[in-house]
Amino acid sequence: MVTAFALFRGNGGFEAGDLLLAAAVVSAAVGYTYSGQLARTMPGWVVISWALVLALPISVPVTALRWPDNIGSFQPQTWFAFAYVTIMSQYVGFFAWNAGLAMGGVARVSQVQLLQSFLTLAIAATLNFERVGWDTWATAIIVVLIVLVGRRLMVRRSA
Repeated sequence: MVTAFALFRGNGGFEAGDLLLAAAVVSAAVGYTYSGQLARTMPGWVVISWALVLALPISVPVTALRWPDNIGSFQPQTWFAFAYVTIMSQYVGFFAWNAGLAMGGVARVSQVQLLQSFLTLAIAATLNFERVGWDTWATAIIVVLIVLVGRRLMVRRSA
């Protein structure tokens, strides 16, 4: 459904950014799967900590390549937002998320993540007064319904 929406809104074609987004989706799926499995045997904070350590060989060179020329030009609000996203959303938040994946099962719990983008869309429309088209809302509703149906389906865990 989301792919059909993207093709419709993107004038029926794919661009380089679409491929990067698809790679990010695959990467997140692999990460969630392993995180959920590992969180069954170790605390969620240990799992995300090791994930960050293992990502260092990629994240450090990319950070060095993308480092801005004038780092002092960033406003304090920018640093606060960066610190919040880094520490709370991308680190501390995974303590509970990994525990939830372990308790509820990766296939079932990860579907909840699909709702996040649509909640963000609703907040942006309400707080930022952004204009959101009917096709976006229709897609959001259909995806939410698919998630709800998927959550009600029986999932069997392998031994």
